[in-house]
Amino acid sequence: MEFRYLPMTDTDKKEMLDTIGVKTTEELFSDIPEKVRLQEDMSLKKPANEYQLKKELTEMANKNVNLKEYTSYLGAGVYDHYIPSVVDHVISRSEFYTAYTPYQPEISQGELQAIFEFQTMISELTGMPIANSSMYDGGTSLAEAVNLSAAQTKRKKILISKTVHPESREVVETYAKGQNLEIVEIDQMDGSTNLMELEEKLDEYTASVVIQYPNFFGQIEPLEEINKLIKQQKKTMFIVSSNPLALGYLTPPGHFEADIVVGDTQVFGIPAQFGGPHCGYFATTKKLMRKVPGRLVGQTVDENGVRGFVLTLQAREQHIRREKATSNICSNQALNALASSVAMSSIGKQGLKKMALLNMQKARYAKQKLEEKNIQVVYNGPFFNEMVVNLTQSVKEVNDKLLEKRIVGGYNLEKDYPELAHHMLIAVTEIRTKEEIDTFVKELGDIIHV
Repeated sequence: MEFRYLPMTDTDKKEMLDTIGVKTTEELFSDIPEKVRLQEDMSLKKPANEYQLKKELTEMANKNVNLKEYTSYLGAGVYDHYIPSVVDHVISRSEFYTAYTPYQPEISQGELQAIFEFQTMISELTGMPIANSSMYDGGTSLAEAVNLSAAQTKRKKILISKTVHPESREVVETYAKGQNLEIVEIDQMDGSTNLMELEEKLDEYTASVVIQYPNFFGQIEPLEEINKLIKQQKKTMFIVSSNPLALGYLTPPGHFEADIVVGDTQVFGIPAQFGGPHCGYFATTKKLMRKVPGRLVGQTVDENGVRGFVLTLQAREQHIRREKATSNICSNQALNALASSVAMSSIGKQGLKKMALLNMQKARYAKQKLEEKNIQVVYNGPFFNEMVVNLTQSVKEVNDKLLEKRIVGGYNLEKDYPELAHHMLIAVTEIRTKEEIDTFVKELGDIIHV
């Protein structure tokens, strides 16, 4: 039988202990105090052979719901979008799939060009002149933007709207502890940032204001008005976290004088896959080019005048003087950035605009049908492809019943907003058909109107 893993024998253990000069395993852990050691056997199942183990794991895996057999209205940062088949073909090529950091440009031109194209497309979408080679995800990208704003302005106060993704706000809070930053949350009013509260708390100590566009509730924030408030304070920076698909139709944040635009490219070519991995993007102004976390790929020519690509800037500690560094980010999400680049390229400029428009149109059709079914859509401001509905009963129980109908329901907002008990966040993307939306609204109405 072929072994997929090699069990450790008693002989193996003895040889290792002899090599390091220890007689027993107990002696190896003698420095750990008895009171913190586990004193009983671990509660584990009996060992199984490979065949039994594979069978058990397959049975467990089959309990998972997949989006090929179920229709999904769950968004909240991870979306079910169309992925061109060419994406998997390209990212499965070994020269991309196994590529490491392209430190040697002479043997890494394909990888470098792919990253360069990603940067270019993000720059065009966001309306910003500079974009980096990618980051781990939207949350860490936002946290890096906050840290950069504090370093650039020499200020410690950060104003962040409660309409920013709750998990992203948690990541920002975690990063902020290391920099001793003060995170001040601005409440929401009717699903958007409370501009009166923002104006009140904005002062000369504010490093940056953080807004999501469209926001967590799907509402489109008034960036022009927010920018006018921010500009009343010199040096305060404007950070926008944005869904890049929405920017295929909406005016990009760069046109509203944003200083940093960040987000997640999961919407382009990256499946939901249980929540990760994703791909963050980071775009900014030329003024901040040397402060950008991660790395930038640049275009140049070689000694023969032939176009080529190189790693141009890397602003972490090991490359520059430590006190000048704004980040310790050591990598980027190159494979997923490639997936997003291939998706954007194959969909095309006009296709991307149409895709964004379809999201808006289908979400509005769903809103109309929900209201016809006497299901309250809570906020009435302009929105992209997500909306909040009041079910007047437990969202979890409703979602459990929807799952029996092979429908993945929306996000339970009570988890992050206690004041929104019984409220569900619903996402409608371009791949949802009229029939699927009609079925979802009917099933949802039948459940809550019993």
